[in-house]
Amino acid sequence: MNLFGTDGIRGEANCHPMTPEVALRVGLAVGYLFRNKGRHRRIIIGKDTRLSGYMLEMALASGVLSMGAEAWLVGPLPTPAVAFLTRDLRAEAGVMISASHNPFYDNGIKIFGADGFKLSDELEGRIEALMEDPSLEELRARGEGIGRAYRIEDARGRYMVYLKRAFPEDLDLEGLKIVVDCAHGATYRVAPELFEELGATVVRMGCNPNGININRECGALYPETLKQRVLEEEAHLGLAFDGDGDRLVLVDEKGRSVDGDYLLACLAVHLKERESLWGDTVVGTVMSNMGLERFLASRGIRLIRAPVGDRYVVEEMRRGGYLLGGEQSGHIVFLDQATTGDGILTALRVLAVLRRKNRPASEILDLFERVPQVLKNVRVREKRPLSEIDGLPERLARAERELGDRGRVLVRASGTEPKYRIMVEGEDRDLIETLAEEIAEHIRRVLG
Repeated sequence: MNLFGTDGIRGEANCHPMTPEVALRVGLAVGYLFRNKGRHRRIIIGKDTRLSGYMLEMALASGVLSMGAEAWLVGPLPTPAVAFLTRDLRAEAGVMISASHNPFYDNGIKIFGADGFKLSDELEGRIEALMEDPSLEELRARGEGIGRAYRIEDARGRYMVYLKRAFPEDLDLEGLKIVVDCAHGATYRVAPELFEELGATVVRMGCNPNGININRECGALYPETLKQRVLEEEAHLGLAFDGDGDRLVLVDEKGRSVDGDYLLACLAVHLKERESLWGDTVVGTVMSNMGLERFLASRGIRLIRAPVGDRYVVEEMRRGGYLLGGEQSGHIVFLDQATTGDGILTALRVLAVLRRKNRPASEILDLFERVPQVLKNVRVREKRPLSEIDGLPERLARAERELGDRGRVLVRASGTEPKYRIMVEGEDRDLIETLAEEIAEHIRRVLG
């Protein structure tokens, strides 16, 4: 079936593969695969605020219970909260129902192991094989062996305590005014309450989910309204999360947005100053800006590039024993405290740097000059390997020759949507605009 992409299963809700029937099969496979992994047979199930979350939550839980495992329902919480709770509650696996930054009509399923890390490609393959195996029906539990479901009322509180412990005890947020945009998503209660408990004055945005307004012209993908609000409120900074809370885009007091590359630069320098940057290395992705790489090198810090996707960043971090990694999109990972990207945790780590240095966000975060990048998305009827798109390899080779060693070209298929993503980077903006549009037009003509 090839259901799993770069970040679990994703698609339009109530259309294949995001149907109750498929969710039930996922629950059956997860329940069977993990019910004998530990003593408790617990499977954590969380979700964001999408309307379709109710439907998929019930289907998943039914499959888990049918296999004799326990379904522990934690309700609307960020993806990193599900990863944390899976470990904290000694569960065998955790499942998050979310399509992250996608519109409300999409949904998805992400699965974490008992250690809180996203499953490997191998384990996802085993789950998919079980879902297709007719003999799975014969393995269902019977009688007293059928599982029970529990709703975990203190899940949010547990996650908030964990986050507060990640913030230095000798610091607080007293005197800071922060605008917080939760994208009407999974952070809508946790984030504002947490920053208020630490002493900040919080101006709330995107905190009234109704099932269909998640990510709608708000949050990390649409920081324009947040920029305006920060200036109107004369706030010290703004924080924008995406629908499932695993990424952060920050807005400084001047109304300028700060993406993951700048956050990585700030955090890496601070950690190196404190001799806490493991291996003096940061893991980014192929999308990380050349300006970031040059800046880090000037500070004696190496940048390693992983494929796009926070799971691949984490895999590289674990392989090399590195503490800090992340993506331009705002997924930042701290392996000393977390197993996946966490927007709120990232905000706390950046706020700690601001408090220690006692300087405005614009001064702390504006550390390097970006090399211009042009990004384009091309929607297609079907996705093929790049080498099988007629004429594309030759066009890419010509573009790389024109840029030489002063630029880069990257074309990749989206792991979550029927799109190709094009990035052209270089010092001549007119040239990279032209090259990006030529590549996009070629893909449209062949596959559009």
